[in-house]
Amino acid sequence: MEAPGFWDDPDSSNQKMKELKELKNVVEGCKKLFTQYEDILTLIEMGYEENDASLIPDIRAELDEFVEEFEALRLSTLLSGEYDKNNAILKLNAGAGGTESCDWCSMLYRMYTRWAERKGFSVEVLDFLDGDEAGIKSVTFQVNGTNAYGYLKSEKGVHRLVRISPFNAQGKRQTSFVSLDVMPDIDEDLDVEIDEKDLRIDTYRSSGAGGQHINKTSSAIRITHIPTGTVVQCQNERSQFQNKDKAMQMLKAKLYLLKQEANVEKLSDIRGEVKEIGWGNQIRSYVLQPYKLVKDLRTDVETGNADAVLDGALDPFINGYLKWINIKAAQQPS
Repeated sequence: MEAPGFWDDPDSSNQKMKELKELKNVVEGCKKLFTQYEDILTLIEMGYEENDASLIPDIRAELDEFVEEFEALRLSTLLSGEYDKNNAILKLNAGAGGTESCDWCSMLYRMYTRWAERKGFSVEVLDFLDGDEAGIKSVTFQVNGTNAYGYLKSEKGVHRLVRISPFNAQGKRQTSFVSLDVMPDIDEDLDVEIDEKDLRIDTYRSSGAGGQHINKTSSAIRITHIPTGTVVQCQNERSQFQNKDKAMQMLKAKLYLLKQEANVEKLSDIRGEVKEIGWGNQIRSYVLQPYKLVKDLRTDVETGNADAVLDGALDPFINGYLKWINIKAAQQPS
């Protein structure tokens, strides 16, 4: 930073500062773990010297916290993908089922925003479409924070909810589906060739909360890449040009990922692909009636505390996926 000319290139210097912050966070995490470890040993020694069994609960609590933070740091070392450190862009789409699926979509949106808050990440809504009667029909949002994509890529797929529907007068149990697509927020210019003739660009009026400019002008942008059927939307920025730039950035990232997946067919069986939003394609089931259970169908990680999961306690599932996918990758023939 003290070198001559360091600040002459703002993009380069900002990237270096970001990298420095990330490395400092890792070092601080290691130092904190070392201090915790020393404190636990001191408590144990005190307990032995004074023959004080009342210290056991404190030691257990300290040890549980240490193991949790150690595991989180260890798992972060598994995030070795090219864009794992990047911010993440998520898109939730309600499946068939009308109001019930739209309500499930809003529940999932809350779940991910609550998870982001726990991590100290920020959330930025890029596109929003209300349900006809309640809930959300679709929402695209960006989660900003170190390793956001590395963690959230595990959530890509179809999510299934089983419950007694509050929208069903007969009180019958109902199953709903919502798909989630996840891509990294990639700032640099990707080597992705896009022919303008392959694009259909539509403008529409923004919807949902977003300030005084919402719904006054057709500034929102929807871009469809006709050969692949890929659709991206953005209504967050104040001008149509800004929305178009952001949507093109999202489209390039999406096409880049599709190209990568096509080039690595041997990993296709362990990717959380977004398929038809319905039976047989879900990655995770959330059962609220007649019992409570959340189970990941890829990793077999499960918990009976469904309320905590829907309140953002996703780390056991994310950590389970990271372990599982790294084991799968190691088993692939070189």
